[in-house]
Amino acid sequence: MTSAPSSGALTRYRVMAYVTGVVLATSCLLGLSFWPWYVGEGAAGWLWTAHGYLYIVYVVTAFLLALKARWSVVKTLLVMAAGTVPLMSFVAERRVTADLHRAPDHAPAAPAPPA
Repeated sequence: MTSAPSSGALTRYRVMAYVTGVVLATSCLLGLSFWPWYVGEGAAGWLWTAHGYLYIVYVVTAFLLALKARWSVVKTLLVMAAGTVPLMSFVAERRVTADLHRAPDHAPAAPAPPA
């Protein structure tokens, strides 16, 4: 059973998922588009380095969210690995957000039975 984490942990995770995904996609677009001439210098090199540091922050925020939400080890590792595949962090973020909003703690309260 998944318990709902604080909205702060979810918000931090969502921000890092988007930032990591955009930087990785841009790095791949620039780095692989000009691959024959690319030697790891310039804008693409800076983006690859930025993605490396941002990915560490992404992993930490995903891990903290996993602790609060009490995810399984497999789900935690899959969400963390999503930051290494271009555009996959967007898919993972949508699924994680939907799962957490579907959790029982976020369900609308049922009306009280008549007395």
